[in-house]
Amino acid sequence: MSHSLWEILNMAGFAMWAIFGLSVLTIAVALERIVVQWRFIDRARALADTVGRCLKRGAFDEARSACERSRSPLADVFLVGYERLGRTKIDNLVSAVDRERIRVMLSLKSRMWIIGTIGAIAVFVGLFGTVVGIQEAFGRIAETRSNDMAVVSGGLTEALYATAAGILVAVEAVVIYNFFNQRMARMAVEFKMLCEEFLELLDEHGPKGTARSKSVSDADDDSSHEAEASRGDREAA
Repeated sequence: MSHSLWEILNMAGFAMWAIFGLSVLTIAVALERIVVQWRFIDRARALADTVGRCLKRGAFDEARSACERSRSPLADVFLVGYERLGRTKIDNLVSAVDRERIRVMLSLKSRMWIIGTIGAIAVFVGLFGTVVGIQEAFGRIAETRSNDMAVVSGGLTEALYATAAGILVAVEAVVIYNFFNQRMARMAVEFKMLCEEFLELLDEHGPKGTARSKSVSDADDDSSHEAEASRGDREAA
């Protein structure tokens, strides 16, 4: 016997409606993540290529302007490097860029916990609906005081729909979750490589007064101060 979707949703009571809601929520989060991640790497590659070409020919200001105009999240990472350039040591600059990169990648994982949770609990919601349905079916046996299975077979069939629906939604959520996890893992690796390449170009082709030259000059100043202090000690002696 075939049933319409409306009839199936009403068969297992509130549990079936809960499972239906979890399925809709899974699809909604997946679509939202697709929109957020759409052309994420393509835009990052395009920006990294533009910035790289500008830095190699010495157009530092043009490279920064490209980052300020870009809609790619990679632009935020690059701008952190530009802001720290010449103002701090190279190690601090690298750390700042790395922190911003991690922040961007964490934002890509936003709301993924919802899909993972649905994949873990959907089956149990379906089983709960089935247990409640079986209890109601055996309650009818007690009311009618009959051993005829025809009295409860319809109720048992309806209750099992909840388990089937729960399994289906759980499989759907797990597949979507694993798809996005694998996709984000690849994106994270390539994103890190683009950031490392940017740091190398910034150090090699950046303007005068880079973090490296600053750190070297600081080291030279420290050495000269130490030499003057030791010379003063010898003269005093």
